[in-house]
Amino acid sequence: MSNNSNIFKNKKILIYGLGKSGISTFNFLKKYNEVFLFDDYPKKNLTSNIKKNIILQKKIDKIKFDLIILSPGIDINKCKLKKFLHINSGIIYTDFDIFYSFNKNTCITVTGTNGKSTTCKLLFDVLKSQKFDVKLVGNIGYPILSAKKIKKTSIFVIEASSYQLEYSKLFRSKYSIITNISPDHLERHRNLNNYISAKFKLFKNQDKNSIGLVPKNNPLIQSVLKKTKFNGKIIKVNNEIDKDLLNLFDNQYFLSNSNKENLSFVIKLAKIFKIKKTNLINTVNKFKGLDYRQQIVFNKKDILVINDSKSTSYSASIEMLKNKQKIYWLIGGIPKKGDQFKLSKKFYQNIKGYIFGINYIKFVNDLKNKIKLKKFISLSEALDAVFQDMKNDDSQKKVILFSPSAASFDTFKNFEERGKYFNKLITKYL
Repeated sequence: MSNNSNIFKNKKILIYGLGKSGISTFNFLKKYNEVFLFDDYPKKNLTSNIKKNIILQKKIDKIKFDLIILSPGIDINKCKLKKFLHINSGIIYTDFDIFYSFNKNTCITVTGTNGKSTTCKLLFDVLKSQKFDVKLVGNIGYPILSAKKIKKTSIFVIEASSYQLEYSKLFRSKYSIITNISPDHLERHRNLNNYISAKFKLFKNQDKNSIGLVPKNNPLIQSVLKKTKFNGKIIKVNNEIDKDLLNLFDNQYFLSNSNKENLSFVIKLAKIFKIKKTNLINTVNKFKGLDYRQQIVFNKKDILVINDSKSTSYSASIEMLKNKQKIYWLIGGIPKKGDQFKLSKKFYQNIKGYIFGINYIKFVNDLKNKIKLKKFISLSEALDAVFQDMKNDDSQKKVILFSPSAASFDTFKNFEERGKYFNKLITKYL
């Protein structure tokens, strides 16, 4: 950790948002600063140390803050301090900015619409296989300021969401990856250009010694690269992995195109970091994937069950639907604003859709006249119908795909809770 003076020392600071990120930021900054805390809806189980530093909303305007640290979950246009934040936008920073001010370690930061977590976890495992001191932090569930035992040689693999990048001002990463971009989170960013700009902040802040990696064939990314010159070196990664290398991998998790794309970035970074080929192959073959992200929960005889609860948009589900096998697709939740179903017609006849939940109208409008549809009040009823329909299906292999293509908040706390519930349901049948 650097001891150089920086803007996050000896200041009067307001931390807005008391989730994991906000609390880790408080624990990090409290030894250097006078820190105040605020949350629109603070949880009841906060520690006494947190509670005593919470400030009432009516007192915020009376204090001259030097800095405001905004948690990723705070939407500056839809929160209790909306007016205050707009007036003070010039002093808003993030936990990523704080991290960069105190630590100048090598960072590999991954953003994108889909595949961030899988790419980060696989990259972490590959680097660890060669005995690098590597930390896995960020949107994957470990706040960046919660990292312990940091050495000068520590390498950080960071998952960065558009929410985390949106308000960052200082953060830089030597290696940055944008896995892909498709319309997402438009209810927060208001339009596609704002969403894309948040992602490309990673490249905008890089210097000439940095490297940015992008997929070779993503139209939205290529459009930005044609219009904008960045300081760092941009590498376009081909997700068509060399066949000789691909044949050395024996892991069905990487049969889907989306996971091959994730793997292609890891292979490229493995070359840069001079990872031994045997370490790379062994790590990829052992990789189990992450829970609820194209997770194979059952694969025997004529039935394959995939739990892809993390899918919150059509783009996240689309690669799983490109399958020659018969697919029973469970879809439902809160649809994403501006989301579009873009799947080649040649796959339609292999898919049956089972829509669950009250927000069925958009799904019906998007999918009617494309695939056969049924709609249900609940996920359990939809799953019942799937198994009833499969009784009359003599296909050699049938795939039950739980890939909701929508947010989970209509019924569940998060995608993890939704995924866990699906796994519980499926045990009744298999």
